[in-house]
Amino acid sequence: MTTSQDDAPATRYAYKASLVGSAHQFELTDEGLAWQVGSRSGVWPYADIAVIRLSYRPVSMQSRRFRADIERKDGQRINILSTSWQTVALMAPQDREYRAFITQLHERMKQAGSKAALIGGIKSGLYAAGIAVVALVTIAITGLLARAIATGEYGGALFLVGFAALFGWQIGGFILRNRPQSYTFDHLPQALLP
Repeated sequence: MTTSQDDAPATRYAYKASLVGSAHQFELTDEGLAWQVGSRSGVWPYADIAVIRLSYRPVSMQSRRFRADIERKDGQRINILSTSWQTVALMAPQDREYRAFITQLHERMKQAGSKAALIGGIKSGLYAAGIAVVALVTIAITGLLARAIATGEYGGALFLVGFAALFGWQIGGFILRNRPQSYTFDHLPQALLP
């Protein structure tokens, strides 16, 4: 939490979405959500924000990355990520700052009497496709494991068990956290915040 020139509380958050791009900067002001991405900028009154979607979006360089997709009533969208590019090989988490900013954004929208749709997780169709893929992979691994044990290929069986554990840890966490849901200003989904 920072303080502006007139000593009114203001919350700021910034991140770099790519190594070569400019920083994405956001500030919660009395007028609304102020943002600047490169040469584009604007202020969205809290009442004009139509949708907030929180999700868990890991990438290879950062397994704990969260995302907020914010949509205005006129269809304009901005994204806020919980990580920032530092170097070619380093994407730094900003867990505490991201959580504080998103929590404060929801609080200010609630105070403004916002009627925004608050959505957690990924879209239902994408979630269903993910569940189907997990089910197919589970069936395939189970069949291969049974065959490996029946033919005495214990090295292959051990490999399949290791692969299943890695797959369950990586994909299972993504699927569990991103279950489609709606939430309220008072009860933000903790699985979708760092």
